[in-house]
Amino acid sequence: MRLLVDTHTLLWAIDGDKRLSKDAHTALESFGNEVFVSAVSAWEISTKFRLGKLPGAENIVGKLGRLLEQMGFRPLGISIDHAERAGSLPGEHRDPFDRMLIAQAQAENLTLVSNERLFDSYGVQRIW
Repeated sequence: MRLLVDTHTLLWAIDGDKRLSKDAHTALESFGNEVFVSAVSAWEISTKFRLGKLPGAENIVGKLGRLLEQMGFRPLGISIDHAERAGSLPGEHRDPFDRMLIAQAQAENLTLVSNERLFDSYGVQRIW
């Protein structure tokens, strides 16, 4: 299975947080699954850390690439197609980070690993 990790899921996986569901944990740890982390998650983490909304992220900011490599996760860049899709998504959902994750999941046929039920209304597969 090809998975795309939502930002909160990534943070919880890095920290070993108990809020990570059993199904999400199993999917991320399963040997046969290919796990991707979007560049938008790095942007979101860095932005929220700078704004003081993620005070515990000092161990992640600037080191995310290395952490992903250690975890066996693959980076996913943002393409022009992803950006156009994210900007064109219907609905009231205003979070640009979530919109990009939805667009990337659609474009790359990835299953989102997230507790965000709102993603379901965009026709993407989700594990939680």
